[in-house]
Amino acid sequence: MSDQLLMDNYLLVLKSTIEVYIHGTLESSNEDIRELLKEGLKNTLTHQANTYDEMTKYGWYTIKNVESTTVKQTLSNVTNS
Repeated sequence: MSDQLLMDNYLLVLKSTIEVYIHGTLESSNEDIRELLKEGLKNTLTHQANTYDEMTKYGWYTIKNVESTTVKQTLSNVTNS
């Protein structure tokens, strides 16, 4: 398994974990548990940002810039639906 594939999978796990932390934090009725979940969320967000930075450094995660006309057209399509 390549380093890129490992990092891709790790990033997906981090994103899924973030979703779990967010939902748990929102739904928790116990303040101690909510604070624990918030701390886990903060740490996982940091790991996600670091992983993303490493992947972009190696060219394994690329962002394609979108033209403003494409954004405007998409917004127009959504609002007219």
